[in-house]
Order: sequence, then structure tokens, then C-alpha cells
Amino acid sequence: MSSDNWTEQDVPDQRGRVAIVTGANTGLGFETARTLAARGAKVVLAVRDAGKGKQAAARIAGDVTVQTLDLTSLDSVRSAAAELREAHPRIDLLINNAGVMYTPKRTTADGFELQFGTNHLGHFALTGLLLDRLLPVPGSRVVTVSSTGHRIRAAIHFDDLQWERAYSRTGAYGQSKLANLMFTYALQRRLARHSTTVATAAHPGVSNTELIRNTPAPLRLPVTWLAPLLTQKPEMGALPTLRAATDPAANGGDYYGPGGMGELRGTPKRVASSPASHDEAVQERLWTVSEELTGVTFPVE
Repeated sequence: MSSDNWTEQDVPDQRGRVAIVTGANTGLGFETARTLAARGAKVVLAVRDAGKGKQAAARIAGDVTVQTLDLTSLDSVRSAAAELREAHPRIDLLINNAGVMYTPKRTTADGFELQFGTNHLGHFALTGLLLDRLLPVPGSRVVTVSSTGHRIRAAIHFDDLQWERAYSRTGAYGQSKLANLMFTYALQRRLARHSTTVATAAHPGVSNTELIRNTPAPLRLPVTWLAPLLTQKPEMGALPTLRAATDPAANGGDYYGPGGMGELRGTPKRVASSPASHDEAVQERLWTVSEELTGVTFPVE
């Protein structure tokens, strides 16, 4: 296995393993699920639209099922987690992939700002509700997909987490993706004391997926023009996630992204996240607030 040119062919045999991938009916999630199924994993596509999930499942060769999951509703997250727990006594991989980007100002069913609620709080709750199915399983991992956006106008705005005073779609996205990384690092600290389960993170660089549809209007045309030069196909964008999920050499707290210039594209390697993402005091405050907002506590406290 080449550490400098890691490809889909380097994904180890996944037979006997159960993988749950959120947002797996399209884009990066679909490619992640497709590859895991091709390597023999039993894959669950956890998606908001069951019909689209079934269409995606029909395009994947292997043992694939569909689970309805709407990350914008904590009721849906709890229902999905209960069904997943009943169906799967053991879970090897939980891949928190689903996300929204640069959305207009909207809130979730629970009143959270849409990007923070979907990208962070929904996955925080789902992970907490499923974690005891991973803890006893050797080699199990929680992989959360972040973004280079965690560096752009990014901070955890504890004084206005839901952007009720003044909304910035870029700032809100940056906050949610920074939260993804802080969650990973705080979770890994807890796991290290209790289990061999590890938490890792990844980012896809700039991939040509449906996420870019909400790019702010001044950027949309340049992004469209430059897309062929700057972006990569979803199957390449999924490689950092797959490496974070399956590379035997990955360690808890590792963060993977494309190895090319600016981490925009290329085969995956370990990359560094921003200094802000490593602030343990902010990580712990975010963890406490996330527990309060979701009502979910973790079995590794």
C-alpha cells in the first residue's frame, strides 16, 4: 500500500463489517458507500429521501440497505438510531458524511441554524445514540467529514450559535465544519480512555457535487468556470473519507485530505487542521452545549 498514492484499490477487505454512511444517495457519500460495498461491507445508506436512497442502492453491487434519516430533525435522528440499533447489534463504521453548504438562512425542525444543525448537531446526536454499538467492535471507527471551509471566517459563536442576530452563510458553514473537527478531537479523547474505537476526520478538497449549488451568487459563475480546473470527481473526493475509515495505519484524531496543492485535489494524505480546531477549552464547551441542545449524552463520559 502506497502512502503517497492511496487509491480505491488500497481499501482493505471489508467482509463481515457493517458501515453506516449518512447522505449516501449522491456525491461523496454514494462513492464512499459504493466502494465499501465493493470490498464486501454490509452498507446502510442513511438518507433523508428513502426513494432516492433505494435508487442509489440499486446502482451499488453488494449488500446495501436504506435507512431513512433526516438530520434536520432530532426526532428523526432518534427514530433512525433506534431502528439501526435493532437491525445491527454491531457497527464497524459510522461515516458522518451528509451536509449542507452555504444555504440561505433557515432553521431545522428544532430551531437550529440549518448548517450547524445538520452538519454538526444532527451527527453529534446520531453518533451518541449509536456509539455503544461500536465500542465493543475491534477496529471500529467514527469518521466525520469536515471541509477546508473550517478555516474560512470560522469560529464557534457561543454568543449567537444559531446566527439569529446577523446571518452569514459563509460564516455559518465555517462554524459547522470547525465544529465537525472539534467534535472529532473531543470524541477521540473520550474514546482513548474507554475503547479501541477511534474517531477520525476527512475533507474532500473541492469536489464537483451538488453541494456547490448554494454557492453565493457572486462566486457561482467563477466557480462554474473554474470547476474543471479546481475540482475533482466525487470518486476522488471520497478517497480521504475512505482512507480515514479503512487505512490500518490511521490513528485516532487523524485528519485526511487531498495531497495536491492547497489540498484542493489529489490522492489522500494526513493533513493539518487549523490551530483554532485544536483549542481543547472550546472543544469541551462545544461538547457541553451540544449535549444540552440535543439531549444526547455519550457512553464514554
